[in-house]
Amino acid sequence: MGRVEGKVALVTGAASGIGRACAQALAREGAQLVLTDVQDDKGEIVAAEIERTGGKALYLRQDVTSEVGWAGIISTIARRFGRLDILVNNAGIAVGGKVTEVSLDDWRRQQAANVESVFLGVKHALPLMRQSGDGGSIINISSVAGLKGAANLSPYCASKGAVRLFSKAIALQCAQEKDGVRCNSVHPGIIDTPIWTGFPGLPLKGNAPDLDAMTAAGVPLGRPGAPEDIANGVLWLASDESRYVTGSELLIDGGYMTR
Repeated sequence: MGRVEGKVALVTGAASGIGRACAQALAREGAQLVLTDVQDDKGEIVAAEIERTGGKALYLRQDVTSEVGWAGIISTIARRFGRLDILVNNAGIAVGGKVTEVSLDDWRRQQAANVESVFLGVKHALPLMRQSGDGGSIINISSVAGLKGAANLSPYCASKGAVRLFSKAIALQCAQEKDGVRCNSVHPGIIDTPIWTGFPGLPLKGNAPDLDAMTAAGVPLGRPGAPEDIANGVLWLASDESRYVTGSELLIDGGYMTR
């Protein structure tokens, strides 16, 4: 216990799925959590659950595509906590479809939610992370789709590939400036979260994507992962245990990328 004791962490998209699991894992190990999302009811529930189990959490509404919104969130963190040690850029959406049928508006919506939000998060959080002089950890959630193309998912693949290389560029910049801030990307495989409803053409079980069928066919471990599997990797990257890790890709995919 206490792997991130005394640290302040911001997790975007924390109301459900991977973001929720990351927030819970960081709080369990001693971090003070700031959770943001646009799903206010669910976000408040996650914050209350963390508080009820002895952690510390604050929920704030945030549109991660808004620069004004980012400035406000970071200002609130500076005022309430005086520091920021961990940034988990998790919020995102899924846009799929044949490239000849994807609208420019949908393409731009995908890039705004998945790429511009990460850029804005780093841009506005980094000065506060540097302020304490203790360094910090930026963790950007990408995907196996940022490493390998997938038919009919070109908007999503493009966005997650951008997050991967952006993370490496930030890692190099921070290392060059010797600010002690590390930056890494995490690449989940097929994880049981609500995001799959945004992908077209998937096998269905009832009205929901059949993740068991998908993993049986393409994942060596033969099953979907859980949000907690990703959260455990994020926790490691957030902790001092990974102090010599920056610019890296943490792949958590049940072996999917080995094929």
